[in-house]
Amino acid sequence: METPTITEPRWRIEATRPVSYEVRLCQDLFDHSNDQLVTAGAEDVLPSRRRLIVVDARVHALFRERLRGYLDARGMSYRLCVLETTEPAKTMDAVFRVLSAMDDFGLSRRREPVLAIGGGVLTDIVGLAASMYRRSTPYVRVPTTLIGMVDAGIGSKTGVNFNRHKNRLGSYHPGAVTLIDPAFLAALPARHLRNGLAEVLKMALIRDRGLFRLLAADGSRLVTERMQSRGSADDGAAAQTVMRLAIDGMLKELQPNLWEQRLDRIVDYGHTFSPTLEMRALPELLHGEAVAVDMALSLVLARRRGMLTDDELTGARTVLANLGLPEWHPVCRPALLAEALADTVRHRDGRQLIPLTEGIGRARFVDDVTVAELTAALAELRPAAGAAGDGAA
Repeated sequence: METPTITEPRWRIEATRPVSYEVRLCQDLFDHSNDQLVTAGAEDVLPSRRRLIVVDARVHALFRERLRGYLDARGMSYRLCVLETTEPAKTMDAVFRVLSAMDDFGLSRRREPVLAIGGGVLTDIVGLAASMYRRSTPYVRVPTTLIGMVDAGIGSKTGVNFNRHKNRLGSYHPGAVTLIDPAFLAALPARHLRNGLAEVLKMALIRDRGLFRLLAADGSRLVTERMQSRGSADDGAAAQTVMRLAIDGMLKELQPNLWEQRLDRIVDYGHTFSPTLEMRALPELLHGEAVAVDMALSLVLARRRGMLTDDELTGARTVLANLGLPEWHPVCRPALLAEALADTVRHRDGRQLIPLTEGIGRARFVDDVTVAELTAALAELRPAAGAAGDGAA
């Protein structure tokens, strides 16, 4: 008599969740007749007039009267949570502070999106807090820096630094809406414009030769004019085109792989060595400046492999210089680059997947970069870079 086979019960659950968010270019968000700030991300059914607003301390100092005047004019009940947001302060402590503000405010689960007004550090902190609070709370991003407008504030990722690693803790939780008002850029120091233009240059080098030409022709002027229409030589035409192309290119690259199921991402260009470099060089380097050093190294690697001509390399480095971005930093040493490469390999599931430019405006992945190759490229860069920190101020 055969013994019947007894199998262990097993269930498989499969579900899909539609993801949809908006990125809007807009003007005069604090104009009393403009309702975008108070309607973005709110459900149409039983809309609430209450908002918790997390705002960067510097932005609050510059715009608090306009912000409060706007909210009062729109009849909002609100509370402000003002955060000091620097890269060293981008930690879980900041996330817990935002979570406490959410809880103290008595935030409704779906009808009262949190407003995050500030740079990429702030929107990352608020995004992570929103992903954790009641397991998913809507929020609206209002980036006030260029790097937030073209990179940090338009994707799905959130994150904070942990254990001396860049953005080691995080989630995928995009804001319901991102409102981009270039008027905020008028208040930025020139260094922070350059910081954001590093991410714009990244997109130009890997996918948009036309954008590269614009940066080559007008990049330094865009910094001087703070990418504003009023008072510019062309009524803002170049600034508007650069902003639109950078955002459009980034979103087209992110959308098919929003949760990073694939780790071959060309938008990781400039982000192979820079996470380690940035954390070691704090507080001397901003994010975009670390990316610029990474891009300079990657450009030399590409030329040494025959993927760029000498003229293309010279042209790309000239744009970096004209934008006031660094090519080198004193912490750049072969040992640090080896450490950064090893960490990248762990991050990319055992492969390098390093995007390198193949001509200007195209990229392909390589998987066989050696420490000896990095050392030679670094030696080629260092004499040309001059004194420590050139271009970073």
